[in-house]
Amino acid sequence: MAVDLLLGLQWGDEGKGKIVDVLTKNYDIIARFQGGPNAGHTLEFDGIKHVLHTIPSGIFHENAVNLVGNGVVIDPVIFKKELDNLSKFEGDFTKKLLISRKAHLILPTHRLLDAASEASKGKAKIGSTLKGIGPTYMDKTGRNGIRVGDLEMKNWSEKYRALANKHEAMIDFYDVDMQYDLAELEADFFEAVEVLKSLQFIDSEEYLHQAQRSNKTILAEGAQGSLLDIDFGTYPFVTSSNTTAAGACTGLGVAPGKIKEVFGIFKAYTTRVGSGPFPTELFDSYGETMGRVGNEFGATTGRPRRCGWLDLVALKYAVQVNGVTQLMMMKGDVLSGFDKLKVCTAYKYKGEIIEHLPYNIEAENVTPIYTEMKGWKEDLTKMTDVSQLPEALNNYIGYLEKELEVPIKIVSVGPDRTQTIHR
Repeated sequence: MAVDLLLGLQWGDEGKGKIVDVLTKNYDIIARFQGGPNAGHTLEFDGIKHVLHTIPSGIFHENAVNLVGNGVVIDPVIFKKELDNLSKFEGDFTKKLLISRKAHLILPTHRLLDAASEASKGKAKIGSTLKGIGPTYMDKTGRNGIRVGDLEMKNWSEKYRALANKHEAMIDFYDVDMQYDLAELEADFFEAVEVLKSLQFIDSEEYLHQAQRSNKTILAEGAQGSLLDIDFGTYPFVTSSNTTAAGACTGLGVAPGKIKEVFGIFKAYTTRVGSGPFPTELFDSYGETMGRVGNEFGATTGRPRRCGWLDLVALKYAVQVNGVTQLMMMKGDVLSGFDKLKVCTAYKYKGEIIEHLPYNIEAENVTPIYTEMKGWKEDLTKMTDVSQLPEALNNYIGYLEKELEVPIKIVSVGPDRTQTIHR
C-alpha cells in the first residue's frame, strides 16, 4: 500500500491542518514527519477552533492512528499542554497517539539558546519563533541530541545534564542580556517528560513498514511550507528541517517508491510570517484587506502575516520540487470583493525576464511581473457545490491549472471542515 503526502507549497500557514482533517476519514494512519511546535495547524468544526502544534491533525477522528515521526522535534512542555487541551473533549486521545523513539527532544536550554542566538543577530535576525527548533536540529546533526528512546534508559538524566551544561556555556558565549531561571524551566520540563513517557513509544519505521504490508492507508502530514525548506527555501530565512516531499522519506523511513499522491496546499494569495524576501508583498489596501478578512495571524506565534498577490513563479517551483499530483486552493473566499486580482507570472531579475525561482529573490534583485485578472463579488462561504462558484473564480482556477499543469481538486471557501468544495 502506498503512502500519500500532504504538503504546504508556500511559506507555511496554507491551511494544511484543515485539509488533513477533511481527508482523514480516508486514512488509517496520519503521520507527522518533520518540524516542531513552531508549526501550528488550525482546525475548525462544530463551532470550535482547535490549534495543534505537534500532534497530527487526524487526532479528532475516532478511527485514525496518529504518529509523530522520527523527523519531528518534540518539546515535552508544549506537548503536555496540547494533551491538556484535548482532555477537555470527550474520548481518550492518548490511545491513538504514537511517538517515534527516534524523534528528538527540545530541552529548556534549546529555547534559551534560540533566544540568545536571535538576540545576538540584531537587525539581521531571521524571525525565529524562539521555540528551540534550530538548536535542537543542530544537536541532531551534531550527534549530541537526546531522543525519545533515551527516556527509556537509566542514564538519560545524566545525558541531559551534560548537554544542558554545554548549552549554558554557549549562551554565555553569545554575551547578550538574558535573565532566566533554569531550575524553574527544568521543573516544568521534567514534569512534562513524565507525561510523555505515559504514551506509547514505537520503532516507527518498522510500524509503518508493517502497516503498508497490511494494506493500511497512510497520510504523511508536513508542517510549515516548501519555501521554508532548509535546502530549497529562501535561505537563511527558513526552518531547520526538510519541509518538501523528500522530508517524508527521511522523517518517517518511507521509501521514495512507496509514495503515491502528493497533495499540494496553497492559498489563493500569498502570506509570510517573520523576516525574509517576499517579492509580491503588498503595502496597500489590498494587502490590508487580505490580512484583515483572512485573519492572517500566526497560529503558533500570533504574529501578523505579511500578505501579497499569488506568486506563480514560486508556486511552480514548489510543485516541481515536490512532484505534486493534486492541488488544493485555500481561502478563495478572502478574495471576494476585490475588483481585480494579480498573479505574478515572471520576475525581472538583474535586467532579465525569468520564469523560475533564482538563487536570490531579495528586493534589490527581483521585480515581480504581473498578469491582471477580474475579481468576483460573490460571498463564497455559503457555497457547497462547484456549480455555484462564480465565473471569475472559475477563470482564476482554470488559469492556475493551465500554468501549473496540475489539477486543483479542492477549493476551500471558509475555515470550517464543511466549507470545502471538491472539484
